[in-house]
Amino acid sequence: MCKLRYLLCIILLLARYHLSAQNIFVDVQKGSDLNPGSQDAPLATLTKAMEHARVINKNENVTIKVLPGLYVLNDKVTIDKPNTEEAWLTIEAAIMPDDADWTPTQMPVIQSISSNNSTTQFPHAIGLLIATGHVSIRGLKFLGNPNPNVKYYYPINREDSTLTGLNVSQCYFIGEKNSAPIQGSIWAHGAATHVDHCIFFGIKNALLLFKGIKDFSLTYSIISGAYEAAVWYGPFNHPFIFQNNIVADSEYLWLRQENTFPKYEFSDCLFTGLKHYMGYYAGNGAVPAERNGHTERNVGKTGKLLLSEVGVNGLPKDYLNPISGSEGTQLRAGIFKKTAR
Repeated sequence: MCKLRYLLCIILLLARYHLSAQNIFVDVQKGSDLNPGSQDAPLATLTKAMEHARVINKNENVTIKVLPGLYVLNDKVTIDKPNTEEAWLTIEAAIMPDDADWTPTQMPVIQSISSNNSTTQFPHAIGLLIATGHVSIRGLKFLGNPNPNVKYYYPINREDSTLTGLNVSQCYFIGEKNSAPIQGSIWAHGAATHVDHCIFFGIKNALLLFKGIKDFSLTYSIISGAYEAAVWYGPFNHPFIFQNNIVADSEYLWLRQENTFPKYEFSDCLFTGLKHYMGYYAGNGAVPAERNGHTERNVGKTGKLLLSEVGVNGLPKDYLNPISGSEGTQLRAGIFKKTAR
């Protein structure tokens, strides 16, 4: 009798777990939007995956598993499943960079070809519109938007400053200003935006943070070739974490509001090859800031960032990560988390 009760308890616990966490699978190459979204019968698009996610109880964790392939967005994908602080919606690669069998070609690629699909503040295009709290995005590669009618493209955007909880981890943001630009990789109002182990390459701005910003962190990330600024930051009302990052070969490290002298803290970072350091936006463009109030701890400002890039043999496994002999390798910034342990 005791064994029977024990087995019944195990069955009930497993059933409870199944009800509290659900996976939806998406495979652009083999899936169909007529499928149920199971591992054996995946969906084909992120839009259809979100339709499935919306009907799942807000108290349940939902993970959208994205299989390898090129996901072309003809319009924005609105992420609006109601979530609780305990139950998150996660959109992640089915094979993550730290998995033993991961290769660069297995990373899902998200590329918008949409025309302007938002007029909030000004006409622009969005890839993923985060319209709910407690969302995590992991292991995806975002490319720029080549649509010639789009001047401003933002792969990840959160417009509502009352929202909280946005985690972006182990993602690439790769732009090409002459053909497929990214105006800002992550444009996020609101609280609790945490970005780690991401690589921003050839984008205009990496992070745009303005309204309701608190509990923000950027860690173990690389920003290379930002041709306006690594970060635009609004009013400084709350401290944040900015550590183990590399910002290199960019126009500005930081742009802030004019006539403000906030007490930021940067620690364990490399800032090298910058045309300007701190600045603010005034009128028609950015202006270097001669007076600053921030503090630095273990911040290097010399040396050259050397990245692993595409060669005759195609994508190296560690592409756009620092190579041996590069300045900043000791910071362990880059797409792989295991190297930071």
